[in-house]
Parts: sequence; C-alpha cells; structure tokens
Amino acid sequence: MDFWKKILKKLQDKQNVYLLTVVENIGSSPGRQGFKMFVSEDGTIFGSIGGGIMEYQFVELAKKQLNCNRLEILFKRQVHNGSVNKNSSGMICSGEQTVVFHPLESKDIITIQHIIFILENSKKSILELTGNGLLVKEEELEQQFTFTNKNNWQFKEQIAYKEVLYIVGGGHVGLATSQIMHFLNFHVIVLDNRTNLNTLETNNFAHKKLIIEYTEIEKYIKPNSFVVIMTSKYTEDKLIVSQLINNDYKFLGVLGSKSKMKTMFVSLKKEGVSSEKLEAIYTPIGISIKSQTPEEIAISIAAQVIKVKNSLK
Repeated sequence: MDFWKKILKKLQDKQNVYLLTVVENIGSSPGRQGFKMFVSEDGTIFGSIGGGIMEYQFVELAKKQLNCNRLEILFKRQVHNGSVNKNSSGMICSGEQTVVFHPLESKDIITIQHIIFILENSKKSILELTGNGLLVKEEELEQQFTFTNKNNWQFKEQIAYKEVLYIVGGGHVGLATSQIMHFLNFHVIVLDNRTNLNTLETNNFAHKKLIIEYTEIEKYIKPNSFVVIMTSKYTEDKLIVSQLINNDYKFLGVLGSKSKMKTMFVSLKKEGVSSEKLEAIYTPIGISIKSQTPEEIAISIAAQVIKVKNSLK
C-alpha cells in the first residue's frame, strides 16, 4: 500500500510518474511477474523490477522520458544472457523478462486512490494494464499476460490482500506477529477480550482490532482463513479451540508448550473431539528455531504460515 500512497503523493504534488511493471518472466529472471517500481519527475525511485544494470538503465530511460515530457507507454523485453545481441539486459543470470513503462499523470489520481481504497478495505479486485493505461475492476483471478503485439497486449493481476490472518490475543507476541504478517501482505485482524491493553492499543500494523467475548469468537472468524491463537490463559485457548476446531480453516495454530497442549488435547478428547481434528492443529506453533523473544516467536510463526500458504497453491 505504501507504494501506491507514494505514487499518489507525487501526483498530488503535480509530478508525473513512470510506473514500471514486470508483466512476464521466463526462467531464472531476477524480476518476477508483478514486480513494480516507480520513477518520479524529481528523481525519486521506489520498488524494484529485479535490480542490476538493467534496472539502472530503465530508471535512466524513465528519467529521460519524464524530463523531455515524452509520456508514452514503453514495452521492453530483456534477455539476461550475455551471448545475445538483441534485447540483451547486460546481465548474465539467464531468463527473460518483459517490462512495461506506464506514465501516470494527474488524470490518474482517481485510479490510484481507488487502488488504495481497495487495499485498505481488503476488497479483492484486479489491476489491468494495457496499451491504453490502468484500469481497476472488482473481480478475482490469477495473474495473466496475453500478447499479440506491442499495441495489443494485456496484463491482469489481483490486488488487495490475498489472505486473511486472525490473531486471537493482542499481547506482545500478537503485536510482533501483526507487524511481520502486515509486511508479508496479509490482512491482519486482532481479537482480544481485554480493554485498555497497551499492546493492542499501540498495534498500528493490524488492519482491524476488535474487543470481543471469546464465547462468541466463532462468529468473528471467517472460514478459509489463517488463525493463530495466543491468549494469556490456558482456559481461554481451550475455549477458543473447542469452538473453532470443527470449522474449515487454512491454518489453525495455538501458541503454547508441549505439556500445555498435551493437557488440552486430553481434555478435548474426553469432550468428544476426534484425534484427526486435533492432529490438524499446528502446535506448538511456529518453525523450531529456539525462539525466545516475541519477535523471534513471531518470525517462527510467520515462517510456518507461509509454508502452509505456499503449499496450498
């Protein structure tokens, strides 16, 4: 979101901007499909399309176009192979990538504001890039690139947060996890039953924070999402797990020691919860890295969530 906000600020300051987007990549190209950067009239650069000499040359080209007021869409294919002459990027990492330069002017402010609104409200939409400019539609699809010629092509990608993460428990680990998962492009919702909780009040990374009764937690958490439970009490963890365990989530994990979770599982089994359901819970939550601090624990949790997320593709 910061990327688009920075672009908006430049446009509102009456500066033109070039948006550079990798619309296709082949092989081990350093720039992957969807990578973006922008270059503004005052020379500001933000983002990346893969780095190296290629990126430097493209930045200089964008600056030249802006300085000369030649605001046209440019279509650049780059081959990362030193043995070729045509379209060589000057890099030798192999692979290919195609980059499109889109000039953005004051007339694009409304579109950029729409993109920011979508991101802030986690509305699944697509950004469509064509030879005619940028367009935002409230649809859902995977990335796709179609090409007939330089005047007839189309790149579509989903914008807004692709995954929702619920953090139940707004303490120190909840705060650290919110920060990391925010930067990993998750839509973060923190739930807690405590009022005047400092770590919840100062949590500026969560997109939504709610004070709720844990006896009603089921109605606050949507299916097919990621859920991590880290309350301050064993009894609350158990209460929450007993309500959520029969629902369909992509990830359901609980922060706690092995002995604590063993006690909980014995109790839940006595209440009729099947072994199969209990085995689906990720606990002790997180990748084992001997983490000690809230930040280290949060990183271990993030690593496990990402591993599960990527395995679902």
